[in-house]
Amino acid sequence: MLQLIIDWLVYGVLRFSSTSRIAGILNFFLYDSVKIVLLLFIMITVIGFLRTFLPQQKIKGWLNKSGGFGNFCAAFFGAVTPFCSCSSIPIFFSFLEAGVPLGIAFSFLITSPIINEYLVVLMFGFFGWKITLAYVISGIAIGVASGMVLGRMRLEGLIVKDIIKPDSAGAFGEEKFYRGFKSRLFFVISEAVSIIKKLWIWVLVGVGIGALIHNFIPQESVQGIVGKAGFFSVPIATLLGVPLYGSCAAILPVAVVLFQKGFPLGTALAFMMAVSALSLPEAIMLRRAMELKLIAIFFMVTTVAIIFTGYLFNFLQRVLL
Repeated sequence: MLQLIIDWLVYGVLRFSSTSRIAGILNFFLYDSVKIVLLLFIMITVIGFLRTFLPQQKIKGWLNKSGGFGNFCAAFFGAVTPFCSCSSIPIFFSFLEAGVPLGIAFSFLITSPIINEYLVVLMFGFFGWKITLAYVISGIAIGVASGMVLGRMRLEGLIVKDIIKPDSAGAFGEEKFYRGFKSRLFFVISEAVSIIKKLWIWVLVGVGIGALIHNFIPQESVQGIVGKAGFFSVPIATLLGVPLYGSCAAILPVAVVLFQKGFPLGTALAFMMAVSALSLPEAIMLRRAMELKLIAIFFMVTTVAIIFTGYLFNFLQRVLL
């Protein structure tokens, strides 16, 4: 419905041609901006409402498990949520506000855009069950491993305190008295509006950059660069994917084309993972909540994990096909 309204506005009211790049940029910008802001409001409200019933210690007990179990739970939850990297950020923020350790919250943020049910269906149709299953397992593994590494680095001091306030009074049911449904709803709506007021400009800037990249970087250029890289195709494909912006399901056709043109399987999938899990718009949105040093470390650790996974898929390609 939202896409139909925006199409009507861009092509009907404003009378842009369907082949116009400006129309493509405007369409992309309007759709993703409205979608992400609405999703921010809905998810912050829903999760905040549920949080009023959950005591702080119980939340920590579910996710703050030793040995990586908490990271696995967060990564698994990310795998069953159909969000892109930017759309996963509101849940990531809510995790931090609930006192979930930073590394475990990162496990969700990394895994959520890499895997979703739509992608699994599409990959099964393009690649078959072996590659699809291996991709899902590797996506969860990347989230778990990267989150554990980031958690051990003790980076909580790099969180911007005016956005994320772990253990804040009033955030949990046992720390604030609520007088029924209306009281809880009023609290969480006020919280959601307050957070969106601080984030909306970063959403617009990030989506705007994503719209320009999406419409001005031709697919042929990416294929040409990766095709000449040889052994280094995996890291180059990964680094090329980082500044791009799109969901895993949307970039899957590009990965399929790369694979069909003779590129190794791991190279194609590493590019897809990097586009979905790491993007410039995501970094811009995260900048409001964390210092640049933390964003750089997050991107670096996840990039290394994706590159390793790409080489692993290349090594196992004959077994998986």
